[in-house]
Formats: sequence, structure tokens, C-alpha cells
Amino acid sequence: MTTWTIDTSHSSIDFKVRHMGIASVKGQFTEYEASAVTENRVLKSLEATIQTASVHTNDAKRDAHLRSSDFFDAESYPQITFKSNRVEAKGGNRYEVTGDLSMKGQTHPVTFEVEVGEILNDPFGLVRSAANVRGVLNRTDWGLKWNQVLEAGSLLVGEEVRFDFDVQAVTEREPEAVA
Repeated sequence: MTTWTIDTSHSSIDFKVRHMGIASVKGQFTEYEASAVTENRVLKSLEATIQTASVHTNDAKRDAHLRSSDFFDAESYPQITFKSNRVEAKGGNRYEVTGDLSMKGQTHPVTFEVEVGEILNDPFGLVRSAANVRGVLNRTDWGLKWNQVLEAGSLLVGEEVRFDFDVQAVTEREPEAVA
């Protein structure tokens, strides 16, 4: 078994939500940690912890609102966590990862699509790989229900949240690493 840790300086945890029903607003979390376990280069598990106060959308007022009790309530619930409980190979380097996502005091199952890149030795003595993780969830399932209905009938903030994580992970050189 090989344990990989995320290289946050070469990774991003991005999301987007519809705004006023006409366009998407993008954001990211800037503080997080994650790990993965592989066996014979096959993904076996994933875990992640995201600091909710690190939400960043390029708008200080919106970020403060997202940290408030209307959304993440970062003071009372400082972390979002994910722990896989099933990893299903979908062929090649693709996986379907299901696990428990905890946010704002509630835990619900979610499934993400994961595509893993090649494994290589970097020039600094570490083994490195990358992955793209994609998924969709409904934020109201976790109690993030604040909204306004606009005159045209659309919601100010969409309920569907799309995630797109591009991550690089590193491990020490081990037998399963590239020779």
C-alpha cells in the first residue's frame, strides 16, 4: 500500500454555482489537505479536509456571506470532510468514488468521478501523480438553504454545486513507484 498526500502548491479545489439563473459564479477553497491510498497503482481510498473559512470567490462581501450562518457557518463548522467507503474502477485510469461528505454538521453520501494521471519520479526525490475529481451536489442537503426568489422566478443562488478538483499528490519512492 502507498499513501499519497496532496501537494497544495500544485492543486486547486474549485466549485461553481449558478447566479440568478443566468451565469455561474466560481470559487475555490484555499486551505485543505487530502490523502489517497493505492495498491499496485490502483486507487483504494480518498480522504480530504477543507477549511470552510478559506472560501474565496474574488468578492470579499460574498466570501463573508458564504462564511456566515446563512451558508457554511465557518465559526461553528470550520471543516468540510470527505472519507471514501467505496472505490469502483471504471476502466483505464477512471474511478467512481463514493463516501461520506460532512458539512455544517450533516453527513450524506456523495459520489465523485476521479481520473488519475501517470506516476512519475520528480527531480526532488519524490514520486508524483495527478488526478481530476468532479462531482455535483445539492447544497440544501447539508443545510445551506439561504436564497431569494427573483422577480422572474429564478433563484438568486443555484442549489446545484459543481466541483472540479485538480490535484497533484506526492509520496516517497517505494517499490510501486516508477523505476
